[in-house]
Amino acid sequence: MADTTPASSDIKPLVAARPSVEVRADVSGLTHSGRVRVNNEDHFLVTKATRRLETIQTSLPAGDVPERDDEINYVMVVADGMGGHAAGEVASRLTISALVGLALQIPDWIFWVDEEHVPEIERRTREAVQQVGSMLIERGREEDALRGMGSTLTAARSCGRDLLIVHVGDSRAYLFRAGRLERLTRDHTYAQLLLDAGELSPGEANLSRFRHVLTNALGGSSKEVQVDMDLLRLEDGDRLLLCSDGLTDGVDDATIATTLGSAQPSADVAQKLLQCALDAGGRDNITVIVATFRL
Repeated sequence: MADTTPASSDIKPLVAARPSVEVRADVSGLTHSGRVRVNNEDHFLVTKATRRLETIQTSLPAGDVPERDDEINYVMVVADGMGGHAAGEVASRLTISALVGLALQIPDWIFWVDEEHVPEIERRTREAVQQVGSMLIERGREEDALRGMGSTLTAARSCGRDLLIVHVGDSRAYLFRAGRLERLTRDHTYAQLLLDAGELSPGEANLSRFRHVLTNALGGSSKEVQVDMDLLRLEDGDRLLLCSDGLTDGVDDATIATTLGSAQPSADVAQKLLQCALDAGGRDNITVIVATFRL
């Protein structure tokens, strides 16, 4: 009687290996107090979240389990504090550290985006940001010197080829792709409201005394926080910019686009953007994060 037992090489795994697109990122961040202000109320963070499997020994045939599997998410955050004296610096610092602390408490990190996971990623993100806003308010109530402190938050997280943008306030995110600059965030300011209502032109909004009057922020006097989120698909060569308004107040979009279009590494591009803001007067704190993605 013929042996009908399938060879081990013919056995299909019960769980297929998930194809992973390797995305490499060259990321660099800088912050500077500027030429006018003594203290720096900006803070930033660049970090990697990873999950790794490495097979040491196995009796399974080659291909049944991966020898090595790495998932890497790049996380970038810019926070611009407000509150006067040291409160602004404290607010932006606590905003970032609290977000990291909340993330570390999540037992099951989601490392890739699909139809099943998108709603949960958005729910967790919105809940964490709103929680940080409440924490800033409570801390301000505990210390008179910090009462009313608040912060903007503009962040990005790469999940493979997917990029999640999270935004509160008037720091900004830009995408430079194929020679074109696209702004990914909308300012939460009174000037933006007037612009949306047709009462100001874009040029007038850029010069308006209301351009720094925030209508939405973490902390401050309101626990109600509007969290803007967007999800986009990365292409090879994409360049992401996160920045505080210390850059965009003094440097126009054309200059930003030209600088991001350079073939230089992210660290050099970030330094050039910072220098452009300083050359324009450096009236505010300046923070930039530049990330270049290769697929």
